[in-house]
Amino acid sequence: MPDPATDTTLPPPHRFALRVYYEDTDLAGIVYYANYLKFIERARSEWVRARGVDQGALHRAAGLVFAVRRLTADYLAPARFDDTLGVETRLVTLGGARIVLDQAVLRGAIVLFRAEVTLACLDRGGRAVRLPAEIRRLLGP
Repeated sequence: MPDPATDTTLPPPHRFALRVYYEDTDLAGIVYYANYLKFIERARSEWVRARGVDQGALHRAAGLVFAVRRLTADYLAPARFDDTLGVETRLVTLGGARIVLDQAVLRGAIVLFRAEVTLACLDRGGRAVRLPAEIRRLLGP
């Protein structure tokens, strides 16, 4: 698998900006570890929206949702209260029923957190199903 941080043949990442609020931090003013998952969730939602997929409409019309199936994370450096951060999201793999994304939380050029997230497309019953062709086209490279 290519390294998304250095492979110039990959399309540019989707970028999502956020600020660290007091509620995101612990007593020491450092971002609480679980909040990085919230940050990358927001960025994934914006990545999907930017690709032209309305998740609410997809759920109402076809009963389909995206759910995290697997996540591996590396906490590399702390973010702190009032930091301005960016979350970069890149498509790694688009399979029949799954999407693999590389996500990084950065302060400027410094990577603070990196995760590989596998999403599954699920039906109303919670079973994995193939992504519809139109959704694959919109989310694909």
